[in-house]
Amino acid sequence: MDLNSASNVVLQVLTQATSQDTAVLKPAEEQLKQWETQPGFYSVLLNIFTNHSLDVNVRWLAVLYFKNGIDRYWRRVAPHALSEEEKTTLRAGLITNFNEPVNQIATQISVLIAKVARVDCPRQWPELIPTLVESVKVQDDLQQHRALLTFYHVTKTLASKRLAADRKLFYDLTSSIYSFTCSLWNHHTDTFLQQICTGDEAAASNSLERTLLSLKVLRKLTVHGFVEPHWNAEVMGFLHAIFERLKQFLQCSRSVRAESICRDRLEKTIILFTKVLLDFLDQHPFSFTALIQRSLEFSVSYVFTEAGEGVVFEQFIVQCMNLIKMIVKNYAYKPSKNIEDSSVETLEAHKIKTAFFTYPTLMEICRRLVTHYFLLTKEELTMWEEDPESFTVEETGGDSWKYSLRPCTEVLFIDIFHEYNQTLTPVLLEMVHSLQGSTNVEDTNAILIKDAVYNAVGLAAYELFDSVDFDQWFKNQLLAELQVSHDRYKPIRRRVIWLIGQWISVKFKSDLRPVLYEAIRNLLQDRDLVSVLFFLNIYLPVDDFEFRTDQFLPYLESMFTLLFQLLQEVTQCDTKMHVLHVLSCVIERVNMQV
Repeated sequence: MDLNSASNVVLQVLTQATSQDTAVLKPAEEQLKQWETQPGFYSVLLNIFTNHSLDVNVRWLAVLYFKNGIDRYWRRVAPHALSEEEKTTLRAGLITNFNEPVNQIATQISVLIAKVARVDCPRQWPELIPTLVESVKVQDDLQQHRALLTFYHVTKTLASKRLAADRKLFYDLTSSIYSFTCSLWNHHTDTFLQQICTGDEAAASNSLERTLLSLKVLRKLTVHGFVEPHWNAEVMGFLHAIFERLKQFLQCSRSVRAESICRDRLEKTIILFTKVLLDFLDQHPFSFTALIQRSLEFSVSYVFTEAGEGVVFEQFIVQCMNLIKMIVKNYAYKPSKNIEDSSVETLEAHKIKTAFFTYPTLMEICRRLVTHYFLLTKEELTMWEEDPESFTVEETGGDSWKYSLRPCTEVLFIDIFHEYNQTLTPVLLEMVHSLQGSTNVEDTNAILIKDAVYNAVGLAAYELFDSVDFDQWFKNQLLAELQVSHDRYKPIRRRVIWLIGQWISVKFKSDLRPVLYEAIRNLLQDRDLVSVLFFLNIYLPVDDFEFRTDQFLPYLESMFTLLFQLLQEVTQCDTKMHVLHVLSCVIERVNMQV
């Protein structure tokens, strides 16, 4: 395909391919498809999407066709593969300049350069990284940003390669550019902090974008670019610097307007700092040993003390809790039963953990989790009132513990309680004993506290097996609370029936089943939808080994009728399926007696 004669023809067809008229669009797409394997086609596309005077939609389409062509025809073994001569020309053209004015097109160009780099860098494209390094040093803001964006996408792509030879190449690349990337990140970070202090929010936002991109590059290099990163002083220096930078950025968040672009980028950068730590811990647990103490001190301080008040936000709290959880649960930090079989690194990490998690620290974490983070929020209570079915699905479904605050706090509680149950069992039992008896329905805070404590007892059911006489508690306390019909007592009724569902497979006498069936029937009759659905979502009353048909038969007709009515009332598909499953289990268990 001759470039001079073909450019206008290809440009015309691309213009037609952006049309909303299918009569024009379809033939244009067919023609472009035929050209995909023609020599010179991608050189024409390169000339089109780098010509900033052309229509943006046409340039965007040219980029997409170029990117798709890389996937199909760039490798030498591909059918209709591009010639080496054309690929050499294209590689040179892609990094001639980094001055794309349109953000979306700039991102696509960065991605397609990264796709080429995955195949050709560094062997066939040794000049790519040096060119990017030089380009991010220039003073022109646009060129610097576009080069940094490409630098990130290339690094991200090369870091994802897993073959041993590719890993070796990435280690070599990292060793050659790590120092420069650290300096680049520090420069943009310091510039941002200076600008935000002087109140120049527009300039600060631009610097923050560069800070974010350079930090993304550092994340990939730090996590994937070293075999034993703890021997590299620059790596460990960068990781230790994260904690100070995080403090600075959290303080900055006080002075940035909540609705501004800068605030959004600031929070993304703060989260990215925590992702660096989490990724490094996941990939290099023993190299992380030197960071355990500081990570725990930082996370516990901001999440479980007054230090975080006014500066932390939900996603940051989630990330800090995930960091604590990963340290607590990490198998690399758990000694063998025979201490002599444990490595020196494991024993060192375990020693640091043990020294940190003292009784006062564990007690404060437990109390704050239960009495602060477990409390139902106003938004949750409102959702309960307005859409109880959706509220139930939100509370009981999904594997969202890594991303949402409530499930994250519950998973952290379970893990810490399991790891330190001998220390925390007396703390939780003391909280339970302080709540004996009925709660004043006018005292909303007391009701929410009791709901939270009961939640903790349910989550820790297996750990509390030898410490709680659940049968006595059910008869003397919980059953009475199920019978309180006041509207404001709904959270407690809901939590009690959930609590029973948690404990019934752990410790619950068969003789008490009829009393439980009676309580469930009353909830169904009272149309306490949330309580019933919570119970059904975690425990099927007829789906366990302790079930006795003779105990259930007196309640069969009324239960079946009420469950069928419930099936007609609920609207969400998942809920209907669950109720149908309970009905089918009832039929299966009682057999012909239905």
